[in-house]
Amino acid sequence: MCGIIGYIGKQNAIPILIDGLKRLEYRGYDSAGLAFVKSGKIHVRRCAGKIRELESSIKSENLQSHTGIGHTRWATHGRPSEENAHPHRAGGIVVVHNGIIENYLELKTELKKEGHVFTSETDTEVICHLIDRHVKKGLKIEDATREALKHIEGAYAIGIIREDEPDRIIAVRKDSPLILGLGQDEFFIASDIPAFLNYTRDALILDNNEMAVITRGGVAVSDLEGNPLNKKITTITWSPAMAEKGGYRHFMLKEIFEQPRAITDTIRNRFSLEKGEVSLDEFSMTAAEMKKAGKIFLVACGTSWHSALAGKYMIEDIAGVPAEVDIASEFRYRNTIIPKDSIVIVITQSGETADTIAAQREAKRKGAKVLSICNVVGSTSSREADSVFYTHSGPEIGVASTKAFTTQLISLYLFSIALAHARGALDKKRISEMLHELLLLPEKVEKVLKIEESVLRIAKKYFQAKDFLYLGRGLHYPIALEGALKLKEISYIHAEGYPAGEMKHGPIALIDNEMPVLVLAPKDKVYEKILSNIEEVKSRGGLVIALATEGDSNITALTPDVIFLPESNPYLTPVLFTVPLHLLAYHIAVLRGCDVDQPRNLAKSVTVE
Repeated sequence: MCGIIGYIGKQNAIPILIDGLKRLEYRGYDSAGLAFVKSGKIHVRRCAGKIRELESSIKSENLQSHTGIGHTRWATHGRPSEENAHPHRAGGIVVVHNGIIENYLELKTELKKEGHVFTSETDTEVICHLIDRHVKKGLKIEDATREALKHIEGAYAIGIIREDEPDRIIAVRKDSPLILGLGQDEFFIASDIPAFLNYTRDALILDNNEMAVITRGGVAVSDLEGNPLNKKITTITWSPAMAEKGGYRHFMLKEIFEQPRAITDTIRNRFSLEKGEVSLDEFSMTAAEMKKAGKIFLVACGTSWHSALAGKYMIEDIAGVPAEVDIASEFRYRNTIIPKDSIVIVITQSGETADTIAAQREAKRKGAKVLSICNVVGSTSSREADSVFYTHSGPEIGVASTKAFTTQLISLYLFSIALAHARGALDKKRISEMLHELLLLPEKVEKVLKIEESVLRIAKKYFQAKDFLYLGRGLHYPIALEGALKLKEISYIHAEGYPAGEMKHGPIALIDNEMPVLVLAPKDKVYEKILSNIEEVKSRGGLVIALATEGDSNITALTPDVIFLPESNPYLTPVLFTVPLHLLAYHIAVLRGCDVDQPRNLAKSVTVE
């Protein structure tokens, strides 16, 4: 969840470290710091609060260094403060760390008895002292780190420098992402690619229980027993510009407007209209394997869980295969019964969500075939899955996920069609029709984005509301959940998504003349039912905002606050209805003066439980 950056090379490390930390701000943090080697000594600078405060505190010092590490911290153990900020130090050892050391209290007690003095409340500090303990026995930094890690239980991505060996950085990971950037006579470590993308697109992705020793001469990777490893270089296809705002006020707004391009990239080369089929190669599954599937499990967290709920509707309706949806943190801790020939689909934007990866490993342990729907090439989920379907959304920097969600819906649509084809549930003519509708979708999303002014008008009318209720039926119930989540994430307004048919079983008690009720009302098979729900809201004085299909005159008779959207087939209409919900949340948050890209208490990638 936090951010790590490290640099060794010919340039001044300080501005590179600060720049890298800024590019990792989207991961969420409450303090920041850096450590650097200067004149044979390691200097540490830290502060609570934003990176700009750290930058301001060192601005007058004109610091120069060629080796350093930096960190943005999101508090887990110990309150946000300068003393709890990273890097942490013990003797000549300085460490930055993402993850959680589960047995840190036991280790801390043991180390205190040996005379080690602690200056923070964090779990990370025990790592410094453990390494320092072994360095004092005469071990080199990499060997001392290996010995220290034998005592540690938990998840970690660690960057280490030592005062007596200032020409190297040690990087090691277990269950928390860490990536190496390979430049020209300069090298980087980072918890995510954007941190070094301005300098190089060549990366080495560390796997669990791997260590890298980085010097100006190059990178050596080994396992924790010291056995050398040959790692494949990954070339990042994102350009630096893709990770920049590109003239938009916020990353979130940029990513909302990137959705037509993201959808196009997701569907490119993945089906044939002429043949009426989806390419099974992208799923790395044979038609026989798809045909045998007796049950589909969809597992995810947060926004991805909403796409999983929508996926259940699509899979069951299009392919006729039973599907079950689980929140990843629940799936891993209950005794899930996974029948033979089941497929488990894990959905994760980052590919590093701790609960989702744990659920994925549990599914594999129980013998299921696992498909990962993921955005980040080379991520843990993509590497450990039996098959991977990349959404190709490009980097998503805003904490509130937008384009990743809509491309996940597209991926599940394609999977449902492929599954239906393999099982003979759809003929080629019908598949071609469904795929043709998909080809039209990016243009329709472009059309939706042009109604931003209508969305802004509604945002200005309701941005001071204290509560929102979102209602939807069928495939639009998960979209109602998604709309409510986006609003509460970035505007801090309490919002609740609900199946419209359940309104009378509780939420109706909350409706009054101060509560906006946003209703998703496409012209589908439950259209008449949703109109009845709107009437029920109005009869109790509720303020109705409706999303409706173009040309729907019934809706305008019920409320003046209507956003009209293009028509599509029932499985793609939810994509079109999602876009204005994201825009509405965005504009309400801006009107309320909220930090849209970095909402309080949230992190982009939840890499700890």
